[in-house]
Amino acid sequence: MDMAKTKNGKKKSRKESEEEFEEDRRRWHDDLRPDTKKSVWAVLSFSVMGLLTLAWFGKAGAIGSVIFSVLTLLFGKAFFLVPLAFFFVGLSLVLGMRERIFAGTFFGGFLFLVSMLGIVDILIEPRTAGYVGFGIAYFPLQLFDVVASVLIFGTFLIISFLLMFNFSFIPRAKEAIEDMMDGNEEDTAGTTIDEKEKQGMFAHIKTMVGMKNEGEERGAEEENENNFSAEEDKNSMESVTEPSTNDAPLEGKRMVSSRNVPSTYVPPPLSILEGDRGKPSSGDIRANANIIQRTLQNFGIDVDMGEISVGPSITQYTLKPAEGVKLSRITNLASNLGLALAAHPLRIEAPIPGRALVGIEVPNKSIAFVGLKNLLTEFKERKAESVLGFALGRDVTGQPVFVDLARAPHMLVAGSTGSGKSVSIHALILGLLFTKPPEQLRFLMIDPKRVELSYYNGIPHLITPVVVEAKKAIQALKWAVKEMERRYEQLQAAGARDIISYNNDDTNEDMMPYLVIVVDELADLMTSYPREVEASIVRIAQMARAVGIHLVVSTQRPSVEVITGLIKANITTRMALQVASQIDSRTILDMAGAEKLLGKGDMLYLSGDTSKPGRVQGVFVSEQEVKRATAYLKNIKEESDKDFEEDIFTVEQGSGLGRENGEEDDELYEDARILVIESGKASTSFLQRRLRLGYARAARLVDMLEERGVVGPGDGAKPRDVLVRRDEDDGFGRDEKDAVSEDE
Repeated sequence: MDMAKTKNGKKKSRKESEEEFEEDRRRWHDDLRPDTKKSVWAVLSFSVMGLLTLAWFGKAGAIGSVIFSVLTLLFGKAFFLVPLAFFFVGLSLVLGMRERIFAGTFFGGFLFLVSMLGIVDILIEPRTAGYVGFGIAYFPLQLFDVVASVLIFGTFLIISFLLMFNFSFIPRAKEAIEDMMDGNEEDTAGTTIDEKEKQGMFAHIKTMVGMKNEGEERGAEEENENNFSAEEDKNSMESVTEPSTNDAPLEGKRMVSSRNVPSTYVPPPLSILEGDRGKPSSGDIRANANIIQRTLQNFGIDVDMGEISVGPSITQYTLKPAEGVKLSRITNLASNLGLALAAHPLRIEAPIPGRALVGIEVPNKSIAFVGLKNLLTEFKERKAESVLGFALGRDVTGQPVFVDLARAPHMLVAGSTGSGKSVSIHALILGLLFTKPPEQLRFLMIDPKRVELSYYNGIPHLITPVVVEAKKAIQALKWAVKEMERRYEQLQAAGARDIISYNNDDTNEDMMPYLVIVVDELADLMTSYPREVEASIVRIAQMARAVGIHLVVSTQRPSVEVITGLIKANITTRMALQVASQIDSRTILDMAGAEKLLGKGDMLYLSGDTSKPGRVQGVFVSEQEVKRATAYLKNIKEESDKDFEEDIFTVEQGSGLGRENGEEDDELYEDARILVIESGKASTSFLQRRLRLGYARAARLVDMLEERGVVGPGDGAKPRDVLVRRDEDDGFGRDEKDAVSEDE
């Protein structure tokens, strides 16, 4: 009897049969989704509640009458508390407060029943709650008397609801205390802020696992309207853009703001943005943890499973390997784990920075979109000390990730087409626009694709319309270098170390705004003008941080021809989105990993002060949100900005920023001009031989000579005519000389 026959006639022991039965039971249990298990328990809870209610009214037959008699003997007139406890348990399961079923839900229901029985028996009369209620209340009454006993049972009653509904009042209490403290500070400073508006600023954020109801969200939107403002530097909001004068040269047209005029800038309301959407579904996380542990054990690796974090797009399973296990053995099993979990792509982080654990990141079955509205609200709520802070997204645990561009201080965004680069750029720009007025922040946007950044034309933060032509982009970058040098001279004259100390010094008449240069597609510029673009970017990246100029460079072609060694060495903060190959990932991050990302904003973020990147689900910003925000900003654009728009392209001659004069466009231009005039010959091959240049540079020099009237246009195979004779040459082209003669 202790042995059972198998299909091939062999017998197996009772122990083997029990193990097989247990394995089948576990497999059946693991196949069920968490929502299914919760639904089953919720249905059972409501069914028991209904059965007990019918028994109370004598509608449950003979068995119901017996149940009613027994429960009445046990609980007395407080019998109604039993179905009520099952109702609350079922309700907590239906509301979906937890990702999976938790023992605290049922323990909370039990604690609710016990505490209510004790309160009823104490407040009404002994044995009102039956023998159970009398036994529960007897010892507390003997030890603590009536009032203290009611207080104890009331405490247990509150705890029971906290356990059943997984609710915490600490964040709300903290918000109320902060509101009171902020109100006192505002009264001391002499400013008035409506209390209702303050409550809107500190609206509670819905978590990644439990979303708020729509009514609360609409209320938070109404309260947040017109109320959001970021942390500013000292006296920074008491400023307005100083009108520029037409007769001032480049050195006179400075990006400064007056301290004496209060700012009228009102940032866009958060109601025009969208919050988090969707809910992440990771399947049965307990079953997946068991699969990971069994798979590793099959290869002789013993591990202890740790905590599980459900993020917007992935779920991270942590584990601690046994002593003596090489981490390379675990990382080499990525394909086997992916097969066992039926998940692709699967990424292993070994070890997790700062922890003695290994993280296995498994894609969720459905992802949640991270909204900018929630992150901006939480950014204000945290009151983080940042100069150019913006919301990057949420990490693998669902916690918000904020970045200060002033500390970065420059950023490289790279990834394949459709991975979310442009959306990340929009999120960065909007995050800054919602927190900084134009008196403190200016943008210079370069968009060779012509369609991504065109929405921002006309907003008050732009120093010039979005640059779309490659030639003008070179001029804009060179203007930025000139602006950087001018700012350093201004800091030197003021005796300031950086832009923060300069702006905090009240003796300085003008404030220096921050300048963020956004280049949406670096590859296109590097194809046209590789040396000029690289030289300008490297120069800005090396020196511009102290004067408040910051670069944000994006490219969809992460190759060494675009992201050169010099650019990588000077831009240490990088955002790598999904790429096609491990080679592209190494080009961006100097390590593999980006090829295993999911796309749609899933990124690896590497800051300059860390050696390993962290995984972040980037903010999703829709086209409608961008249009609404820019339309709002265009409506409040200040008139003084009109004088500033063409500043970088209408500088005085000789500045080296325009193509009209441009002797500084190429350092060999003057040598080429003198050589052509003295020899009377002008051709690309001639300049190549005499100046030892490549074809591209020599051809550009010939084009420049033609633009300035030194040589004539090309005529097929015939040599170009030299239009300026040696005795007429005075450093200008023919057109400039004729223009001077006509003026005289």
